[in-house]
Amino acid sequence: MKDLTYKKSGVDIDKAALFKLGIKNMARKSFRKEVLKDIGGFGAFFKLSKIKYKDPVLVSSSDGVGTKLKIAQLAGKHDTVGIDLVAMNVNDILCVAAEPLFFLDYIAYSKVATGTLSKIVLGINNGCIQAGCSLIGGETAQMPDMYKAGEYDLAGFCVGIAEKKNIIDGKNIKSGDMLIGLESNGLHSNGFSLVRKVFSLSEQERMSKELLKPTRIYVKPILSLLRTAGAGRQAAIKGISHITGGAFFDKISRILPGNVDAVVKKDSWRVPGIFRLIQEKGGISFLEMHRTFNMGIGMVLVVDRKFAFKIKSRLEKLNLRSWIIGEIAKGAGKTVFSS
Repeated sequence: MKDLTYKKSGVDIDKAALFKLGIKNMARKSFRKEVLKDIGGFGAFFKLSKIKYKDPVLVSSSDGVGTKLKIAQLAGKHDTVGIDLVAMNVNDILCVAAEPLFFLDYIAYSKVATGTLSKIVLGINNGCIQAGCSLIGGETAQMPDMYKAGEYDLAGFCVGIAEKKNIIDGKNIKSGDMLIGLESNGLHSNGFSLVRKVFSLSEQERMSKELLKPTRIYVKPILSLLRTAGAGRQAAIKGISHITGGAFFDKISRILPGNVDAVVKKDSWRVPGIFRLIQEKGGISFLEMHRTFNMGIGMVLVVDRKFAFKIKSRLEKLNLRSWIIGEIAKGAGKTVFSS
């Protein structure tokens, strides 16, 4: 074996370097003023404000997009999965009232077109802009033999900040509080292994516009709601749950004290047609649907009863559709459904 090179083994360093150079200008569009340097160094720099917070707490999250990527690759549409990647992380830290500060991504692949990589990063950057955080670095790993040509995987990591006294952890949730469900943008990024069993490849490709709707990013409207002065709205919001894997039964239950249940009322919101189609075509039970999919509710707020309708009205003004979907009752820290 003569003249063997890294490029011949499947890794093109020069091509990767050109790609990384090309995304610098793109990433700058998401930069907050706290970002000190362009991406591409051995470390990313973000300066924390000494004035804005009295007792700051850093909050972090790491997540991926899952097998929704298989549909993106099947359909040849790669400009929205990056938004999903950001959303899965920033929506999680939002649940404790943290403001996202910066984001880093990890893209692993064997062989994909440079244009595909650019579209992925464009989506990530757009997601960061929607969330008000900065894309300050990441890793692009070309790994021959780990992935088929045209396949890739995405993961991300974000860091946010919260004032310690304002952290929302669910400890003040009590019987009588109400549940407000925030409208999702469709499937978001969970349940796609089941979706791909229900629909054939041709159906997935034909329905890709619906299936690839990007996960809604709730950061700006919810932070705006939390920062609204007066009316006690900060204290009125006692718990926030991002409805992802495990859906209603896992994600709402995890923020509940052990002496109460979340009682979700069936038919209290409009379930999008895509979920009804999946359930009917797959012969899937009510329980399985509601522990796998968001069913049209991407986030749930647990709020003080006396402020519930004021908060709902404020959400409408922030262009975020919502419904009162249930209440908190005495129980054992579980989520249950009622008629």
